[in-house]
Amino acid sequence: MTQTTAFKDRTAIVGIGQTAFAKSLPETELQLACRAIRAALDDAGIDPGEVDALGCFTQETTPEFEIARNLGFGELHFFSQVAHGGGAICGAIGQVAMAIALGVAKVGVVWRSRKRGDPSKRQWAGVQPRIDDHWKWSRPHGLSRPVDEVAVMMRRYMHDHGATREQLASVALAQRAYANGNPDALMREKPMTLSSYLDARMISDPLCLFDNCLESDGAIAIVVTAAERVRDLRRSPVLIHAFSQGMTREHQLMTDYHGADPFRSSSGATAANLWRQSDIGPAEIDFAQIYDAFSPLVLFSLENYGFCGRGEAAAFAAGGAIAKGGSLPVNTSGGSLSEVYLHGANLVTEAVRQLRGEAANQVDGAETCLVSTCDSTPNGALVLRR
Repeated sequence: MTQTTAFKDRTAIVGIGQTAFAKSLPETELQLACRAIRAALDDAGIDPGEVDALGCFTQETTPEFEIARNLGFGELHFFSQVAHGGGAICGAIGQVAMAIALGVAKVGVVWRSRKRGDPSKRQWAGVQPRIDDHWKWSRPHGLSRPVDEVAVMMRRYMHDHGATREQLASVALAQRAYANGNPDALMREKPMTLSSYLDARMISDPLCLFDNCLESDGAIAIVVTAAERVRDLRRSPVLIHAFSQGMTREHQLMTDYHGADPFRSSSGATAANLWRQSDIGPAEIDFAQIYDAFSPLVLFSLENYGFCGRGEAAAFAAGGAIAKGGSLPVNTSGGSLSEVYLHGANLVTEAVRQLRGEAANQVDGAETCLVSTCDSTPNGALVLRR
């Protein structure tokens, strides 16, 4: 058995679950998490007592033992947490899948639960009297929020490649159109035009309101088990074909401006290792779920994962490639910009729905998908297939 065949297609996502999505929900993060996990287990047809592996984010406020006790899990044999917020969901799934592929555990659950609508839960809302960690390289210069840091990158990209705000708008417009066809999306009843995008208030030049993710509450859960077991389960499996995490040499979180090439982000490191393992390359991917806390991250990821050349992503998107009927539909439920913001967990559930053939905006013949996480942090990605 080679290094890659030890993991390739050995595990599958067999259940997904979610709560309602809203700007603000009354339930606690624990309650939301339990509801989403229970729904995912019901979707898979797996009893909670069979779960013996858990994966979540370091930013998750509910500890594993609370989840296990409230849902009636048995003894756990594997549990892990992945850092860096928007960079974490694929890593959390991949680590649980590796444990199952190696025989350490049999049934895994990965979840993300958030009360983002509560301002006290927003990690960027606080002000530190003194900065002595890695943020000292950016915060004193006025880059006080992630949107400011991504805006600097987008302005550089526009300078280098002649990209325009009208081209950038194509990301938000495509995803809003998908959301308008998704009954679960927060923006389902709010269409967007190019003029409304261009007229929106500026948040951090050149990024306007609609280039930013939503602030929302909700929870999502994913169930993973061995591929050999799926014949006994309720739902069609979605195979985890390849997985990698990645971080560039001497990475600086969010503001990797000092690097030799700031546009070869951690996504570049992840992509090279991901495609090395995969029998499916960028040209064979039917649709992509690309992390989109800010719309420029979609452009940067399109290039890093090899869907277009350097400096070509803005024109690629503006030409309709990522929209309905395009050559590479992207974020087909509306993504973080227009469906819900749960650190990209909704990108995974939408990938599963597409590969099952039951998505609201179904891509014809969808058999393969890339799911990626945050371009500007240490991150991860998955190749999923039917």
